[in-house]
Amino acid sequence: MITNLPRTSTFTPSRCRRVFSSLLLLAAFVAILGAIASSRQPAVAAPGGGAGSSQSGKIAPWVMEHTSNGQQSEFFVVLADQADLSPAAALQTKAEKGRFVYSTLLNKAQTTQRPILQWLRERGLEHRSFYIVNGILVTGTRQVVEALAARPDVARIEGNPHIENHFPQPEAVEEAPPHLQRPATIEPGINYTHAPQVWALGFTGQQIVVADADTGQRWTHNALKPHYRGWDGQNADHDYNWHDSIHDSMSNPCGNDSPSPCDDQAHGTHTAGTMVGDDGMGNQIGMAPGAKWIGCRNMDAGNGTPARYIECMQWFLAPTRINGTDPDPTKAPDITSNSWHCPPTEGCSVDSLQAAVEAQAAAGIMMVSAAQNSGPNCSTVLNPPGIYAATYTVGALTTGSDTIAGFSSRGPVTADGSGRIKPDISAPGTGTRSCTNASDSSYANFSGTSMATPHIAGAVALLWSAIPSLRHQLAASRDALNNSAVHIASTQCGDAGPPNNVYGWGRVDILAAVEGGGTPTPTPTATPTATATPTASPTATASPTATPQPTSTPRVGPSARPRPTPLPRP
Repeated sequence: MITNLPRTSTFTPSRCRRVFSSLLLLAAFVAILGAIASSRQPAVAAPGGGAGSSQSGKIAPWVMEHTSNGQQSEFFVVLADQADLSPAAALQTKAEKGRFVYSTLLNKAQTTQRPILQWLRERGLEHRSFYIVNGILVTGTRQVVEALAARPDVARIEGNPHIENHFPQPEAVEEAPPHLQRPATIEPGINYTHAPQVWALGFTGQQIVVADADTGQRWTHNALKPHYRGWDGQNADHDYNWHDSIHDSMSNPCGNDSPSPCDDQAHGTHTAGTMVGDDGMGNQIGMAPGAKWIGCRNMDAGNGTPARYIECMQWFLAPTRINGTDPDPTKAPDITSNSWHCPPTEGCSVDSLQAAVEAQAAAGIMMVSAAQNSGPNCSTVLNPPGIYAATYTVGALTTGSDTIAGFSSRGPVTADGSGRIKPDISAPGTGTRSCTNASDSSYANFSGTSMATPHIAGAVALLWSAIPSLRHQLAASRDALNNSAVHIASTQCGDAGPPNNVYGWGRVDILAAVEGGGTPTPTPTATPTATATPTASPTATASPTATPQPTSTPRVGPSARPRPTPLPRP
């Protein structure tokens, strides 16, 4: 028996077709609207690039985190094409090395950055060019990050985190061991390196320029002003002698883009004093009082960023006028002292900072850096720039002894997998008395590898003053200092050495380096002054120990913007 289908079933195919057709029309309408909306949005896709998500391997985790949920952040776009600086090694003079490195880096940046800079300008994105690492600092969203990462000419996208450097606080004055108390006006750490005996030979750092990358410097301090390259005894000229890489602080006592040297925290004034300080009235606090100094502020009351650090290294490579024009590599310093760090755990890039350090080395600039204060455990030399082979890294001794300070970081370096022995050498670093920013006559005692580092920077100045043939020959100069150091054995973090991962090659002895590193060049006209002769100055009453002026500066948030700066003209 056949049962007829219900009457309504005869209409089902027709209705389905109508519904299906309506859905197709609706989908097409939605697609058209989407296409129109998309055409009205600013284009961020990089020409020739693929999907941004496929390029996530180029993007640092810090950048991913700080551009999530629609956030904007600062990040470095590092280009794939990097300059080859190896030919600089065959050049003999610092001037030749400096000009070659500067022009090579600048030409590479100008050639390779042009398409990306145009892309950024077309979209109104804030950016800033750097040539020392061939990278561009950009402010943008995740969409911008992914579009840039998709470009084949981009190697990686790295963050620009704010890093807080924890600096030592002033201490009570401590008595030095009796054998270090004569002459009383020369600081114990200076005596312990045998610097005064080098002065007595007529070498105080003449013709050498040291640079301090720090919290700035109070250039008018009595112990610093006579040694500032920008002071001729009557007039000050800060062009080529000072640079401020702080552009976006909101409450810094020095403000932003300070046109003259200014120290917002006291640390930089103190470290500069240990390099060259001498007020001519009994305060002989510096290793190389005959040298000249220049400075760059790379921290905002102790807070640094990779951009600030790199900017100072770039400026040292070719100092400029205060307004940033007319870079001149012939005015580069001979030595830089660096008591800052940039932890990868907080988002710093090991690679880009390393490129900047190695560019300075290629230009013949000796970069001296603190080992940092994370001891006493092994493998605590963790952060740039102290981890690099191109950096001459300094550990701290308890002043007046050959005992490592408990806070001094130790090797081997595991952060980059190298197992490199660090520190390279050690110097006095506790109870170090030097000038501060509180007034033109203030002094205070600090302890840290920050205090040991300028002892070594000053020692290099003395070595190069005495033996010009070693100037800017970085490997030979390090060998001269290392081989003449007082070797101190330690098996705490590996072999006893030398070198070892606690003391490096040992305690610096600059007199032994000068006498053993070659025959010092005679300087008949060099006559030690009262401030450069161990026995010439009578005992003086030191100025009261002063506590550095307090500062309270909040970290700069993501909304702060760097000022756009074009690449300098060659």
